[in-house]
Amino acid sequence: MAELTEVVPDTKMRFTATRKNVNVPAGLWLGCPGCARMVYRKEMEEHLHCCPYCGHHFRVTARQRIDILVDPGSFEERDAALKASDPLNFKAKKAYAQQLREAREATGAGDALISGLAHIKGRRVVLAVLDFSFLAGSMGTVVGEKLTRAIETATESRLPLIVVSCSGGARMQESTLSLMQMAKTSAALARHAAAGLLYISLLTDPTTGGVTASFAMLGDIIYAEPGAMIGFAGPRTIANTIRMELPEGFQRAEFLQEKGFVDHIIPRQELRSVLARAIDYCC
Repeated sequence: MAELTEVVPDTKMRFTATRKNVNVPAGLWLGCPGCARMVYRKEMEEHLHCCPYCGHHFRVTARQRIDILVDPGSFEERDAALKASDPLNFKAKKAYAQQLREAREATGAGDALISGLAHIKGRRVVLAVLDFSFLAGSMGTVVGEKLTRAIETATESRLPLIVVSCSGGARMQESTLSLMQMAKTSAALARHAAAGLLYISLLTDPTTGGVTASFAMLGDIIYAEPGAMIGFAGPRTIANTIRMELPEGFQRAEFLQEKGFVDHIIPRQELRSVLARAIDYCC
């Protein structure tokens, strides 16, 4: 009879697993600033550019914002041919004329505001949307002119006006010419109000500087998206100036609603319905 022997495996033996390199396309996943989870980009886009886990609202371009808000195929753009010049021949690390060329090439837009007429759930409106991807959504002469024309169109046509703000403020490369747009747009809004017409202002992340100090805060109704930063000077600038610790959540939409500067905070998924109801109620 054969003797049974115990076979002891050689613990020193090394096994090598072959792993194939998988090329993941760039930009397929992104980190959420709200919950720090990795988010599949397509899933985020299907949730109207919001995190499917925590609801963080990612910034969107003006074109994306229009697609989110208006009825499909209803947007009629106005004044698309208006483009900024370089009246001051401004130069810093990069010439202003070059900055404009690069911004136009990157965004396909003439400037930082897109305006026109549209329908929101069948309600006819005049819509103006700032685009942060074009020089931080800054307000120069063209933005001021296009917005003023949009306001005047709403007034003459007796239509509700909706302005979506997303801006770093007045455009420093145009100096006082950009600051003049604060008064220009505010005066047009005063005429719109005198005609008894509705103006809804939607504040998104970020809404700052001269935009906050003018048309963004003049709405009959002021809505904001969750977590949007809203203010004049940035929180770090304020903290360094007054040498004080700022309250938690300072200059966020929720803080401003608590202090009475914002009427309601509306998640992106509810915006169309809320805007339609507001128009029905007020018009």
